[in-house]
Amino acid sequence: MRLYSLLLFSLLTLSAMAQEKRAYRIFDKAGQEIGYADMVAACAKNDMVFFGELHNNPIAHWLQLELTKDLYAARDSQIILGAEMFEADNQLLLNEYLLQQISEKNFEDEARLWTNYATDYKPLVEFAKANQLYFVATNIPRRYANLVYREGLKSLDGLSNKAKQYIAPLPITVDMAIPSYKDMMDMMGGHGGETLVQAQAVKDATMAYFIDKYWRDGYTFIHYNGSYHSNRWEGIVWYLKNEFAPERSVLTINTVEQEDISALTEDNAGLADFTVCIPGTMTKTY
Repeated sequence: MRLYSLLLFSLLTLSAMAQEKRAYRIFDKAGQEIGYADMVAACAKNDMVFFGELHNNPIAHWLQLELTKDLYAARDSQIILGAEMFEADNQLLLNEYLLQQISEKNFEDEARLWTNYATDYKPLVEFAKANQLYFVATNIPRRYANLVYREGLKSLDGLSNKAKQYIAPLPITVDMAIPSYKDMMDMMGGHGGETLVQAQAVKDATMAYFIDKYWRDGYTFIHYNGSYHSNRWEGIVWYLKNEFAPERSVLTINTVEQEDISALTEDNAGLADFTVCIPGTMTKTY
């Protein structure tokens, strides 16, 4: 009878383990699994936090919102929000909406929002609105990034002074030896690769510029962007460290998908201070 009970207990335990489905795990830079609370505590100690997302991953977006709420509590409300998904020339619209000076419909009709705004970014904007937080539209207007892709960085010189207010100060340095930019060049095989990298770089530089411009002493600025803009501490982070704010403390978060999330694969290890690892079968927001 005792042996039967032990066998039954073992089978039930194995069955429960087999049924457990983890939606994510978090790993540090060394590849060791850590708890969510440890990541929040680390974020709260830094001037700037970059949450690199996979744009259509619902777990990444949910964690962005939860981390923002918990950072708000941990920093006694001293946080600033910003995102790649909002372009700098829409800052006035964003401000007016957060201050309840314009309607939700006017804001959403006029602000050139991403198609997944309602599910993925609106909760962040609404949290900022409810708690009277500043939300920075950090990205270069897409028409100017497209101009760079078509004609190169020199094309920005001919823009009006008004237009240049929405771009990092010119001239913008582009180091083609940065691994992420070099990888982009190699992927393009030389066909339009240089202007593609320049278009990426002008986005990174502009986001870094506006993050530094709106950061305030004693605050944590949390920025939401595609992982490729901050992985390897390159992209936006490179411009912060080399052009605008070398003295700021920075923490990066990466999001990856894997078939098995029990450990990071070699390709996904060491890309950020923390990596959120999510099952590849996770549903998508679009």
